[in-house]
Amino acid sequence: MKIEQPLVEATLVKRYKRFLTDVILQDGSELTAHCPNTGSLLGCKDEGSRVWLRDTQNDKRKYRMSWQAIEVNGTWVNVDTGLPNEEVYTAICEGRVPKLAGYDSAKREVKYGVNSRIDVLLQNESGEKCYVEVKNTTLVNGDVALFPDAVTERGRKHLGELVNEVKAGNRAVQFFFVSRNDVTSFRPADDIDPKYAAALREAAAAGVEVMAWSVDVERESIALCKELTVEL
Repeated sequence: MKIEQPLVEATLVKRYKRFLTDVILQDGSELTAHCPNTGSLLGCKDEGSRVWLRDTQNDKRKYRMSWQAIEVNGTWVNVDTGLPNEEVYTAICEGRVPKLAGYDSAKREVKYGVNSRIDVLLQNESGEKCYVEVKNTTLVNGDVALFPDAVTERGRKHLGELVNEVKAGNRAVQFFFVSRNDVTSFRPADDIDPKYAAALREAAAAGVEVMAWSVDVERESIALCKELTVEL
């Protein structure tokens, strides 16, 4: 997907209060930007790192600039959790995710389960359904992508919803959007959230499909790159 709004390069000072990021612009001035990521961003918030800010061009916002990406060991990493769902949806519609191809319709943010919304609902005219839950992750250990980077009860709830869809005779997919391209495989972060890791394995055993894809992060676009090996 294309990043339509202009990007500005800066240097990271600190991320704090979950939604705020202080940076130094190239002209030396300091600025506070919005951080569109509620996770811990473990490994992706070192002071002095190069970052890209997206200029929303909306002066009515309290923080006009939004933190888009950070350079980590030479690799650009997307930190905006608002982008993965759109890219996964677009990629599926364009046939770039072979395992999710062949459906007649694709819808976003459809209500299901108990007060939940599925990120992408695929359906055939025959009534076959596939529920796709997208989770963004930036955390790595070497060349292995990990999820989550903080304890997530919400993530476990979503896995339970997917299991229920499998029991109802539908297809369900937990799709991990790895917001960087310097990895070769994916596994759950047992050390950070053992309950989620156990729930993911239980969901897979129950028939939920687990997919993970790395992502190319460019200055003007982000795009699914390659499917990763999933190690459960």
